[in-house]
Amino acid sequence: MSEWLRVFRSGLVLENPLTRLMIGLCATLAVSNLIQGAFFMALAVIFVLVMSNVIVSSIRTLVPTTVRIPVFIVVIATFVTIVDLTMKAFLPSIYAILGIWIPLIVVNCLILGRSEAFAYQNGVTLSVADGLGKGLGFAMVIVTLGFVRELFGSGHLDFLGATLLRMPGFYQPPSILILFPGAFILFGFLMGAINAFESWNKGRRIRAHVDEGFGEEAAA
Repeated sequence: MSEWLRVFRSGLVLENPLTRLMIGLCATLAVSNLIQGAFFMALAVIFVLVMSNVIVSSIRTLVPTTVRIPVFIVVIATFVTIVDLTMKAFLPSIYAILGIWIPLIVVNCLILGRSEAFAYQNGVTLSVADGLGKGLGFAMVIVTLGFVRELFGSGHLDFLGATLLRMPGFYQPPSILILFPGAFILFGFLMGAINAFESWNKGRRIRAHVDEGFGEEAAA
């Protein structure tokens, strides 16, 4: 169980697919202009990532190495088709927002990368932990970007037809936040904040070890 939790937690922060592995960025920057688009994209990625990890891990001993990538793509495309048709039938307004980005999950580097780097090398249980952890790590970042971009870029936050938050009347939203340049700028600030926090935290650990009589090399 401790190994399962270690793999699961690594996907949230230490090996977060967006802020650490830097994969799956295209869809993230494209659909995070609205929080509802970001939310349902996150759900779709979690479903496809977990299910494809389960299938790839289950059949890994039957798939020759030379044909593994085409097999991965067929497995991933199967679950993407399920998401695509389900969303088109039951959530047409969300389907219209996400558009081509749903079928493009097939070539999302995050999902194909985890099939190759983890599920093809490990058992089903750990592959589920990897899929859930990386999927939730992806969801945390894309939903945060969607929240900030929509609220501060348009002055209000809508979800399935209801207005959740609205800025004061005097607020003039900078529309660049809901455009592509705004996505790049905001993601850059997010990465800068994470790096600054990690540098501060590392310095704090080194000072604590030095105060306890250990060398800086031990803390690093």
